[in-house]
Amino acid sequence: MMWVAIACAVAGAFFLAFGAQRQGSAVQANTGGLALGGNGFLRLLRNPRWVLGLLLLGAGTALNVVALTLGTLVVIQPIGAIALVITTIVNAKDQGIRLNRGTVVSISLCVTGSGVFVLLAVNVVRENTHVTVVEELTVVLLLAVVVGILGSCMVLFKHRLKAFFYILGAGVLFGFVAVLTRIISKQLFDPNGLFLLNLQWYSILAIATAAGLGSWFVQNAYSSGPPDLVIAGLTVIDPMVGIAIGISILGELRPDVPAVVAIGMVGAALLAIVGVVALSRHHPDVVKKRDEARSDRRKGSRKTVKR
Repeated sequence: MMWVAIACAVAGAFFLAFGAQRQGSAVQANTGGLALGGNGFLRLLRNPRWVLGLLLLGAGTALNVVALTLGTLVVIQPIGAIALVITTIVNAKDQGIRLNRGTVVSISLCVTGSGVFVLLAVNVVRENTHVTVVEELTVVLLLAVVVGILGSCMVLFKHRLKAFFYILGAGVLFGFVAVLTRIISKQLFDPNGLFLLNLQWYSILAIATAAGLGSWFVQNAYSSGPPDLVIAGLTVIDPMVGIAIGISILGELRPDVPAVVAIGMVGAALLAIVGVVALSRHHPDVVKKRDEARSDRRKGSRKTVKR
């Protein structure tokens, strides 16, 4: 079952990558790099490119749900890094951007770190873990704290928030979506045959809140950053959150994990994170915007001197 889950996760990554690229380019064209407002979101609903991206994301999400039902968070979540490679290549061709060496190295670090993590984790996870009521409540309450923190930042620093904040917030929120998806899917297909009667109302409310707010964060991230940078954040932050919860709260790792494997998993995770940080600094679109900002500041200072 684990390898079937991995196959579904890989297929889902392809759909998510193309969907993200389509939506990202549509949002950029509609907002021109400005924050996404309510009217802008309504315009996107009438944009064929954005709607196609939504359908592709829906297909990818469905495949990911199947993967999370059959597999474990620790193994399935990092596979999303494949989407990073696809999105970067497709977006570069679409925007006529030439990938620089820093971008290629950064992507390689992300994919290598995620890939090594999966290969190590697949041999040390417990596949048939049962989620208790206490564990489920712990996840929901932890999500409530996260939503409170993110909401406070949006209220207090609304006009000062950059793309990285939205990428970080979306990654954390979708990490919880993945965890809750696994919990709910396990409840639906519980052998007791009760199906919907196994579901808890607070988990349904929690996943709806996390998915809705996370989607809003993603659209705002698209409006102020390239789609492959958004995907880079999501494919590392989202899995790391899901994996951390899977290990610390849901107990998905076996208790007899060799120290060498554990150290290797931590090292691989850090390698992927370094890749995302490097991509956020060396991506051609980011470098271009940084150079334009410097040029504008120089022009402004020259005008000031002339006066």
